[in-house]
Amino acid sequence: MDGSITGDIRALVEPDRVHRKCYTDPEIFALEMQNIHEKTWVFVGHESQVKNPGDYYTTLIGRQPMIMVRAKDGKVHVLYNRCPHRGAMLCPDRHGNTGQTFKCSYHAWRFNLDGSLLKVPVAEQYEGTRFDLNNKQFHMKPAERVESYRGFVFANLSHDGPDLKTHLSGALRAFDDMCDRAPEGEVEIVPNCFRMIQKSNWKIFLENQLDAVHPSIVHESSGRAALEVEKDIEKRTGKKAPLSYHYISAFTEPFFRWDTLNTMGFPNGHCTLEGYMGLRPKDPDTLEYEAAMHKHYGKERTEEILGVNLHHVLVYPCLSVQSPLQQLRAVRPLAADRTLTEIWHFRLKGAPEAIYRRSLDYYYLVNAPSTMINADDLDNFWRCHTGLSSEGGDWVSFHRNAGQDPNKDGVYTSVTGMSELPMRHMMKAWTDYMTAGGRR
Repeated sequence: MDGSITGDIRALVEPDRVHRKCYTDPEIFALEMQNIHEKTWVFVGHESQVKNPGDYYTTLIGRQPMIMVRAKDGKVHVLYNRCPHRGAMLCPDRHGNTGQTFKCSYHAWRFNLDGSLLKVPVAEQYEGTRFDLNNKQFHMKPAERVESYRGFVFANLSHDGPDLKTHLSGALRAFDDMCDRAPEGEVEIVPNCFRMIQKSNWKIFLENQLDAVHPSIVHESSGRAALEVEKDIEKRTGKKAPLSYHYISAFTEPFFRWDTLNTMGFPNGHCTLEGYMGLRPKDPDTLEYEAAMHKHYGKERTEEILGVNLHHVLVYPCLSVQSPLQQLRAVRPLAADRTLTEIWHFRLKGAPEAIYRRSLDYYYLVNAPSTMINADDLDNFWRCHTGLSSEGGDWVSFHRNAGQDPNKDGVYTSVTGMSELPMRHMMKAWTDYMTAGGRR
């Protein structure tokens, strides 16, 4: 980096504002990949994506192409998607089944499903050379660490830092809440996902997720349209409109309602948005679901689980999770001004089909690329990044309630629902990662 403000990472982040180069500078982006995304725990996928031996799913961790694969012994491995011979990618497809082994399409080197080298063609021609079948240099390289929490697989490309559960800290609630809502205590991923490339920096996406001021502004027109239809249905039928309309009409809530929410900041940059959903109507579908929960958990434990009113969890730096509706968005940065997001949803094992349909409705109506809700956000992400790339000013303001949010034992709680605590909290973690080389 040059000798200007970009030369000092700490000078880019102040308690109530952030320099625009944090979002736009390609050299800073390269450092983010090196010090954050390739040196901390990043979501790879869900175990249900690779149910059988040989099943694989390819993805990115930072700049690194990776393969999640289930081996013959049932263990899930995460390997670099690279043949150690000449560097060819071994799995060019998004997902599939590789059979008993990986086989390179270039020179037919073959590898076991754990990445160990099995055989090479014309092996006799390697005699007398430094090639050694048992040397790990000639095996597929594994991720430094791989751990799974309740079926959600994470990998870390560095040996430094805490284990997965310690790293996740308060963000464990995202996976506990989602899985606990399943009568059988597990979820299963629904293939396939929506994939979008946003013309903006990855941090802009994360900052938007817990911003409680923007929904009733950005999504007002969509919310009002849904509300009008909702009222018309109730007027004509005398019955409440289907719950799916509320997913959009909720965006008409006035500011004071959003201000009753609560945001929290946990160690390592994770954040939560408490409240908002309240998805417990007394319709036959919900009653059938609650009966299934009572059967597996008992009434008292069921009430504890369904009483968790947690709308949104940010797992820094890679996930946005809406556990009550079984939604997950994975963040895969591509460049300073390009971000791939994968939008997944899940089935609650043991729950009635109607409960899955609620998740599917939200998936299509709010999180799909075709919905106006997503289109509104994508447009503002692009506007923000374009404006930040200009010379119209150097700083991004995070002043709302700055210095007012209490901190107890390293956990921050917002003093108002619309506090910009999540933005400040994530940028503090960003600074720590960037200046500590990602060793957290």
